[in-house]
Amino acid sequence: MNAPVIETERLILRGHRLDDFATLAAMWADPLVTRFIGGRASTREESWARLTRYVGHWALLGFGYWAVEVKGEGRHIGDVGFADWKRDIVPSLDGLPESGRACAPPAHGR
Repeated sequence: MNAPVIETERLILRGHRLDDFATLAAMWADPLVTRFIGGRASTREESWARLTRYVGHWALLGFGYWAVEVKGEGRHIGDVGFADWKRDIVPSLDGLPESGRACAPPAHGR
């Protein structure tokens, strides 16, 4: 399954594409983005793994994360969605999708 496209007045939520990698990697390398999500910037390798997990969630589970873009601008500004990360935490969230979101600093406050 591919991610369905959702459009609002200002935004488009769509499946991630290969050409999102540069902006996704830059966003997840920014300490302002990761301050409360893991506490450290992501490497390019970690961002690549994130991108492939996003695509894989839709293919394997039928849900996942969308790329967020500003309508008319065509550029990736964030990620939002649901994932089953298989975290080893207590209490267990096994089988329960977690919601999450992140946006690039230029989009903060918009």
